[in-house]
Amino acid sequence: MDLFEYQARDLFEKHGVPVLAAEVVTDAADAAAAAERVGADSGGVVVVKAQVKVGGRGKAGGVKLAKTPQEATEAAEAILGMDIKGHTVNAVMIAQGAKIAEEYYFSLLLDRANRSLLAMCSKEGGMDIETLAEERPEALARVAVDANTGIDDVTARRILTEAGFETSDVDAIAPALVRLWDVYKGEDATLVEVNPLVKTEDGTVLALDGKVTLDANADFRHEGHADLADTEAADPLEAKAAALGLNYVKLDGNVGIIGNGAGLVMSTLDVVAYAGEEHTAGAATPANFLDIGGGASAEVMANGLDVILGDEQVKSVFVNVFGGITSCDAVANGIVSALQMLGDDATKPLVVRLDGNNVEEGRRILAEAAHPLVTIEATMDGAARRAAELAAN
Repeated sequence: MDLFEYQARDLFEKHGVPVLAAEVVTDAADAAAAAERVGADSGGVVVVKAQVKVGGRGKAGGVKLAKTPQEATEAAEAILGMDIKGHTVNAVMIAQGAKIAEEYYFSLLLDRANRSLLAMCSKEGGMDIETLAEERPEALARVAVDANTGIDDVTARRILTEAGFETSDVDAIAPALVRLWDVYKGEDATLVEVNPLVKTEDGTVLALDGKVTLDANADFRHEGHADLADTEAADPLEAKAAALGLNYVKLDGNVGIIGNGAGLVMSTLDVVAYAGEEHTAGAATPANFLDIGGGASAEVMANGLDVILGDEQVKSVFVNVFGGITSCDAVANGIVSALQMLGDDATKPLVVRLDGNNVEEGRRILAEAAHPLVTIEATMDGAARRAAELAAN
C-alpha cells in the first residue's frame, strides 16, 4: 500500500525522524487557519502541497509557496480538484516553510532482483532520481543493507561516506538514516524514500518529503495500517473482493476470469486476449484477475462469481480450474452450489474448463446439473474462444 505524503510524514514523526509541522485540509476555506498555526515558527511561510500518490506534483503546479494565510487559501483553491497524471487532488498538506541550504536524497527499498535490501543516497536531492541514476550514476551511492542488522550508526555513516558527504555532514545526517530504518522495519515497509532530505541554514537536518510503501502481507501486525487505506480512490469491486479475502484486480475488459493459482490465471488472461483478437477482432478482452487459490469451495466460488457478475462490463465468465489438492469434482460441486446460492443474481453465461485430479467426475457433475448458463469446454483454448465469442455477441 502506497501512502500519501502526509501519512509518510506522520510515520516519520512517530519514529523520531526530524520533520516540520504540517496539517491536511480538504476544503480551501480551512487553509488560512492551518497556515497560521503551521507557519507560526517560520515567519508565516508555508508550502501548500497536493496529496496524490504520483510524482511530478511540482511540475504540474501542485506545490506552491505561500507567505500569508490569504496566499495559502488561494494556493489551496488552485490545487484542490486538480488532475495530476490522472489523480484528482482531494487534499492538500499545509507544511511549515524552511530555509534550505542543501538538498539530499535517501531511500531504502526491497531489491527484488538481488533478494536484499538496498539503500540509495545522493548529495543531489530534490530532483528526479531516475534521471540522476541514468545520466550521472556515479552521483548515486547504492549500498546493500543486511536485513538482520539494518541501518545502525556504523552502516549509516558508511552509506553517507560512499555518497561523498563530508565528515561534518555525516555526523549530522547519520541519526536521521537510523531513524528512517526504524520506520522501514517498524512499519514493515518495502520502500522508505525522502526527497529531499535537507540541511537548513542553521544546520538542522529535516525530511521535507516522504514516500512510503507498506507490505500488505504484514497488515496482521499493524491494526492501524487499515486506517491508512485510501478508501475513496479504491475501486468498489476491488474493495469488495478484498473484504471477501479474494485476490482480485479489476481490468478494463468484458470477459470475467476465475482460476486457481496465479500462474494459471495469468495464462488465462493471455489466452482470452489472444482469442478475443483472433476470433472477435478485439471485441473481447479480460475483465479481471481473480485467483481463488487452492480451496474452490462453494462459498469461495460464490464470492468470486458475485464480484465478477457485479461488474457491469462483464458479458461472460471463464472459469478455468486445474484440479490438484482440490479435485475437479469438488470444484464442480462448488460451481453448482454457487449458482444456487446466487440464484437470480447469476445472469451471465459461464464457460467452465476443468482439468486434472478427478476431471471426468467434475465434468459429469456439471453436465448432470445442466445449468442453462454453464457451457463445458474440454480445452483451455476452446473455452477461451467460447467465452470471447459470448462476450462479443
